[in-house]
Amino acid sequence: MEKIHSALMASFADAAITVEDESHLHAGHVGAATGRGHFKVRIVSAAFAGLPLLARHRAVYAALDALLQTDIHALTIDAQPL
Repeated sequence: MEKIHSALMASFADAAITVEDESHLHAGHVGAATGRGHFKVRIVSAAFAGLPLLARHRAVYAALDALLQTDIHALTIDAQPL
């Protein structure tokens, strides 16, 4: 979770960020077999002001791109403007 938080802070320095590991809710799920986790992210940032929901989600995915290949199997995003 620290890697996710750090990657988001690198892209959204002013943000209030919470990261929850929800992997335990998906035990036995086919995707869980890879060892990558299921996470829920809530991020509030001025960078999202005026952006539609899809653009906010794309910005979060861009910030986490490398981790989506190695650490994250599923991601729930709540991205709100400050």
